[in-house]
Amino acid sequence: MKTVLIAGGAGFLGSHLCEAILREGNRVICVDSFLTGARANVVPWRANDRFRLVEKDICTPIEIGERIDEIYNLACAASPPRYRADPVHTMMSSVLGTHNLLRLAERKGATFLQASTSEVYGDPREHPQHEDYCGNVNCTGPRACYDEGKRAAEALCFDFLRLNRANVRVARIFNTYGPRMQPDDGRIVSTFICQALSGAQITIHGTGEQTRSFCYVSDLVHGLILLMRKPQNPGRPINLGNPSELTVNEFIHLLARQIGVMPEVVRLPMSEDDPQRRRPDIRRAQATLGWQPRVPLEEGLRRTIKWFQLTTQQRGGRRPATQHATSL
Repeated sequence: MKTVLIAGGAGFLGSHLCEAILREGNRVICVDSFLTGARANVVPWRANDRFRLVEKDICTPIEIGERIDEIYNLACAASPPRYRADPVHTMMSSVLGTHNLLRLAERKGATFLQASTSEVYGDPREHPQHEDYCGNVNCTGPRACYDEGKRAAEALCFDFLRLNRANVRVARIFNTYGPRMQPDDGRIVSTFICQALSGAQITIHGTGEQTRSFCYVSDLVHGLILLMRKPQNPGRPINLGNPSELTVNEFIHLLARQIGVMPEVVRLPMSEDDPQRRRPDIRRAQATLGWQPRVPLEEGLRRTIKWFQLTTQQRGGRRPATQHATSL
């Protein structure tokens, strides 16, 4: 039985990772400040004696008085409305928070996995994005707190690895979707679904011809676990995402077919520094991990829509509040 610490374990992606690790029969220490995580995501496991919740901000030093075998760092706001709400804390979560967790991994001899992001490529001039591409990031723009924070966190991780201070792996995560997404997180999938289910207008920033690639959450979690458990450290970042690319307009038509109605679309000005094209090159993940996504977008979208419908019913028919969508 492994003891696995998951920072950000009450978030969308983190809660699915907690569930997968518990299903293996391992112990989970979930560390979350609940600034963006949801308590409802961890309620099902509070009575599980292999689950422990530690309410803590990783920007403060972390002491765990037991053995830890693996540490996953997913603790940072990952949607533009959330990370822009407190950009200084976002940056510190990536830099100071990652440093605190790396030092914990060093003390415990734990394998460490950093959840980085496709945002390190910025608004890319290379397409699709391969891990060797250094990116096109505006280091002083409104997204810099997240983009540059994650880039700095990667630098810390590889310095710890080169100095033999910790066994570190880095995953660059592309757009991920599925149940437990927050309805007000400003991401395309959650925002568009909530708007469509409520009969509201769908709001697009820009022409809708910008592209994204959507990976279902179970596929992404499987990739993270494979990377963590890889016996030989890859020593390089690895993209995890779905290489199937489509425009925002194409996604809306797919969503309309799933729901059975075509919502009215309202177009707003393009957000500053919003990437125009996004598609992962996953050849390294395929070669190193034997990984590639399995869940088709149509199937994953059906599951996600069903979850939002059930969640709305449980709230007594009240539709969750929505924001204008970014094109993230």
